[in-house]
Amino acid sequence: MTPEERLKLEEKVVDMLRTVYDPEIPVDIYSLGLVYKIDIDDSGNLTVDMTLTAPNCPMADFIMEDVRMKLESIDGIESVTVNIVFEPEWTQDMMSEEAKLELGLL
Repeated sequence: MTPEERLKLEEKVVDMLRTVYDPEIPVDIYSLGLVYKIDIDDSGNLTVDMTLTAPNCPMADFIMEDVRMKLESIDGIESVTVNIVFEPEWTQDMMSEEAKLELGLL
Protein backbone atom coordinates (compact mmCIF):
# COMPACT_ATOMS: atom_id res chain seq x y z
CA MET A 1 0.00 0.00 0.00
CA THR A 2 1.42 3.36 -0.97
CA PRO A 3 1.42 6.28 1.47
CA GLU A 4 -1.20 7.99 -0.72
CA GLU A 5 -3.45 4.91 -0.66
CA ARG A 6 -3.08 4.64 3.12
CA LEU A 7 -3.95 8.32 3.56
CA LYS A 8 -7.08 7.97 1.40
CA LEU A 9 -8.11 4.88 3.35
CA GLU A 10 -7.56 6.69 6.67
CA GLU A 11 -9.76 9.55 5.41
CA LYS A 12 -12.51 7.02 4.59
CA VAL A 13 -12.15 5.53 8.07
CA VAL A 14 -12.52 8.97 9.69
CA ASP A 15 -15.53 9.76 7.48
CA MET A 16 -17.15 6.48 8.53
CA LEU A 17 -16.38 7.06 12.22
CA ARG A 18 -18.21 10.38 11.92
CA THR A 19 -21.40 8.36 11.23
CA VAL A 20 -21.22 6.50 14.57
CA TYR A 21 -23.11 8.07 17.46
CA ASP A 22 -23.50 7.28 21.11
CA PRO A 23 -27.33 7.02 21.24
CA GLU A 24 -27.34 9.18 24.37
CA ILE A 25 -25.27 12.03 22.85
CA PRO A 26 -26.16 13.81 19.58
CA VAL A 27 -22.50 14.06 18.45
CA ASP A 28 -20.42 11.48 16.56
CA ILE A 29 -17.70 9.54 18.38
CA TYR A 30 -14.88 11.06 16.32
CA SER A 31 -15.90 14.64 17.14
CA LEU A 32 -16.34 13.64 20.78
CA GLY A 33 -12.65 12.72 20.81
CA LEU A 34 -13.32 9.07 21.63
CA VAL A 35 -11.03 7.75 18.86
CA TYR A 36 -7.41 7.69 20.01
CA LYS A 37 -5.66 5.75 17.25
CA ILE A 38 -6.29 4.58 13.69
CA ASP A 39 -3.70 2.18 12.28
CA ILE A 40 -3.85 0.48 8.89
CA ASP A 41 -1.15 -2.01 7.91
CA ASP A 42 -0.01 -2.76 4.35
CA SER A 43 -2.52 -5.61 4.05
CA GLY A 44 -5.51 -3.41 4.92
CA ASN A 45 -5.91 -4.64 8.49
CA LEU A 46 -7.34 -1.81 10.58
CA THR A 47 -6.88 -1.32 14.31
CA VAL A 48 -8.80 1.38 16.13
CA ASP A 49 -8.15 2.34 19.75
CA MET A 50 -11.07 4.21 21.25
CA THR A 51 -12.60 4.98 24.59
CA LEU A 52 -16.03 5.70 25.99
CA THR A 53 -17.34 8.73 27.83
CA ALA A 54 -17.59 6.54 30.95
CA PRO A 55 -16.12 3.10 31.74
CA ASN A 56 -19.56 1.71 32.59
CA CYS A 57 -21.25 3.07 29.43
CA PRO A 58 -24.41 0.99 28.92
CA MET A 59 -24.15 1.42 25.15
CA ALA A 60 -20.55 0.14 24.84
CA ASP A 61 -21.43 -3.09 23.00
CA PHE A 62 -23.77 -1.28 20.62
CA ILE A 63 -21.19 1.41 19.81
CA MET A 64 -18.37 -1.12 19.29
CA GLU A 65 -20.47 -3.26 16.97
CA ASP A 66 -21.60 -0.20 15.01
CA VAL A 67 -17.96 0.88 14.60
CA ARG A 68 -16.86 -2.58 13.52
CA MET A 69 -19.69 -3.12 11.01
CA LYS A 70 -19.29 0.29 9.40
CA LEU A 71 -15.50 0.06 9.13
CA GLU A 72 -15.67 -3.45 7.66
CA SER A 73 -17.84 -2.06 4.85
CA ILE A 74 -15.01 0.16 3.53
CA ASP A 75 -13.37 -1.09 0.33
CA GLY A 76 -9.72 -1.86 1.02
CA ILE A 77 -10.21 -2.78 4.68
CA GLU A 78 -9.57 -6.51 5.17
CA SER A 79 -10.18 -6.81 8.91
CA VAL A 80 -11.12 -4.55 11.80
CA THR A 81 -9.99 -4.73 15.42
CA VAL A 82 -11.59 -2.29 17.86
CA ASN A 83 -9.84 -1.90 21.19
CA ILE A 84 -11.56 -0.12 24.07
CA VAL A 85 -8.95 1.66 26.17
CA PHE A 86 -9.30 3.92 29.19
CA GLU A 87 -5.86 5.55 29.16
CA PRO A 88 -5.77 8.42 28.81
CA GLU A 89 -9.07 9.02 30.53
CA TRP A 90 -11.53 10.86 28.28
CA THR A 91 -12.45 14.42 29.20
CA GLN A 92 -14.61 17.07 27.56
CA ASP A 93 -11.42 18.86 26.52
CA MET A 94 -10.91 16.14 23.89
CA MET A 95 -14.06 17.17 22.03
CA SER A 96 -13.86 19.22 18.84
CA GLU A 97 -15.03 22.83 18.96
CA GLU A 98 -18.05 21.83 16.84
CA ALA A 99 -19.00 19.10 19.34
CA LYS A 100 -18.72 21.51 22.26
CA LEU A 101 -20.89 24.02 20.42
CA GLU A 102 -23.48 21.31 19.57
CA LEU A 103 -23.68 20.29 23.22
CA GLY A 104 -23.87 23.88 24.49
CA LEU A 105 -20.48 23.81 26.18
CA LEU A 106 -19.21 26.98 24.47
